Amino acid sequence: MRTEQSSSVATLANGCFWCADAVFRKLKGVHSVTSGYTGGVKENANYRAVVHGDTGHAEAIQIRFNPDILSFRDILAVFFTTHDPTTLNRQGHDRGTQYRSVIFYHNDEQKQTAQAVIDELNTTTFSGKIVTALAPAQPFYEAELMHQDFYNNYTHVPYCQIVINPKLQKLRQHFADKLKPV
Repeated sequence: MRTEQSSSVATLANGCFWCADAVFRKLKGVHSVTSGYTGGVKENANYRAVVHGDTGHAEAIQIRFNPDILSFRDILAVFFTTHDPTTLNRQGHDRGTQYRSVIFYHNDEQKQTAQAVIDELNTTTFSGKIVTALAPAQPFYEAELMHQDFYNNYTHVPYCQIVINPKLQKLRQHFADKLKPV
């Protein structure tokens, strides 16, 4: 049996990590969110190399969460609601493989759950086919400090106002019962 301090890990890429970080920090049961890079071929990835598409990495987040409060399926519901999983290598104005949609699973249960959710959504929700890839978790390189909790540190920046705020509005609209108290 799990305890109140139970912790699982989810690693997701869905475009700019600033957006995903802002969304998942708001959920009950989330212990931490770390922005970083994964899925590439080079070690010690950094923003300058990844943003140019030179490393094969995706901008991603790593979420530590309590599965007794927030299930992996819940995390995937938020993931698929707050980005467009039907566009390949692009989210909004961000283009390139570093902005691809990927679920980096940590075990067979996560892989099976992710595939089941994708199959369900492909038949019920999206008009286009989901292009989100499933891949085994790979080394995760923490992003530079300025990229951690970007939204809360730079809320006044136009990117936060124009791109992240609508995602947070969608989160509040669809998942109000899963949000941390303000």
